[in-house]
Amino acid sequence: MTASQPIAEGRPRGGIRGPVARRSTALAAVVCLVSFTGFWIAQRAANVSMIDLMVYRAEGWTIRTGGDLYTMVATQAKLPTTYPPFGAMIFTPLTWLGVPAMRTVATAANLVLLLVVVHLSLRLVGRPHRIPHAAATFAVSAGAVWCEPVWTTLRYGQINLLLAVLVLWDLTRRSGHRWAGIGIGVAAGIKLTPALFAVFLALVGLVQGWRGLRAGRRVWNPALRRACVAAAAFAVTAGTAALVLPRDSHNFWTRMIFEANRVGHVEDTANQSVRGVVARVLHSTDPGRSWLLSAAAIGLLGLAVAVAAALAGDRLPSGSAWAACACAATALLVSPISWSHHWVWCVPMVLLLASEALRRGQLRWRIGAGAAGLVFCSYVIWAVPHGLGRPELRQNAGQMLLSAAYPAVGLAFLALTGVQAVRALRRPPSRPLGGANRTPRTGDYVYAADR
Repeated sequence: MTASQPIAEGRPRGGIRGPVARRSTALAAVVCLVSFTGFWIAQRAANVSMIDLMVYRAEGWTIRTGGDLYTMVATQAKLPTTYPPFGAMIFTPLTWLGVPAMRTVATAANLVLLLVVVHLSLRLVGRPHRIPHAAATFAVSAGAVWCEPVWTTLRYGQINLLLAVLVLWDLTRRSGHRWAGIGIGVAAGIKLTPALFAVFLALVGLVQGWRGLRAGRRVWNPALRRACVAAAAFAVTAGTAALVLPRDSHNFWTRMIFEANRVGHVEDTANQSVRGVVARVLHSTDPGRSWLLSAAAIGLLGLAVAVAAALAGDRLPSGSAWAACACAATALLVSPISWSHHWVWCVPMVLLLASEALRRGQLRWRIGAGAAGLVFCSYVIWAVPHGLGRPELRQNAGQMLLSAAYPAVGLAFLALTGVQAVRALRRPPSRPLGGANRTPRTGDYVYAADR
């Protein structure tokens, strides 16, 4: 399958049109505005600290004043810098605002970013079919703002939605776009975890290149191009930081990158990674080799599943979305620390499952999509002892299960993606009339290459 054209957006296929479409969009926009307003009021009533935003501001101030970035601690919690130095550099503008104004701007920006995440997620899964895209974006965002990862992202003033936008923006650009990959590279320069998407693209490109070589076609393909652009963009971020902050760059790449415990207590309930689950199961603050073996196995299997979904092409409906969400789930599972707010990737994941439930019309898919959405919207992970005194080290089996909710959904999603990809790869490729120049199906265009 060739994908040289982007998705045709605008009027929904076979859906409502004209004044009715405009009214549905306006109604959804009003509902979204009401929901966002209620969210803003609720966050202010809860007197949220936006503590991570305050750390970002302190990082920017440290750079402005020439301080040592990795000995700095901020807020009463004495939180350190954990991102690469380039990440700290982009926080410098936060020092131009007073704290109240900064909090207001950051909250408004995150709400806009949520709209963009939903828009790009819908585009990735190839929805909607019967209502305007804008109406679907507003409607989904009105509900998504209340799910735990998004709520907590805004509560702490985190940058998870920005990182998701950069990655999704890249993955939903047309296949042959010259600069596709920059978003992933910049996201990895801010925070290392998104770099797994570049590894994923490189693996897809290598397999497609090998297929091309064996068939006598060209080895170079869009996935390889995208991976190389991402690597180059990441190198630019690291190089820029090295020029501006040579001491901090040296400290980060030689010492801080290896200090995973610097980020926080590994056994904390908020740590929704495999390492956090293993620490709570072992009642230990250092899961050591047990976590490394588990993370290595899940990382390899997760990447294999994501690559298989991408290679399935037009044999797997919304294969690009399955692959992207599988890669995101893998990154979240194997990261030493994946705080609950890092799981904003639940938005495209649940949308994909809901889309499949609509397409298939089967009860088990509806139950699966509903269950996944319920996990992320129920705040169930906080229904266990947590907080001061490290009660996580004394959890019983039921509490461990509840505090492993997000990794459980992630592993289940990887297993489901693997089954779908294997079944798709066993089917012969479709050969539609019109040859290679046909317009790709919605949601199947991201990783396509000449085959």
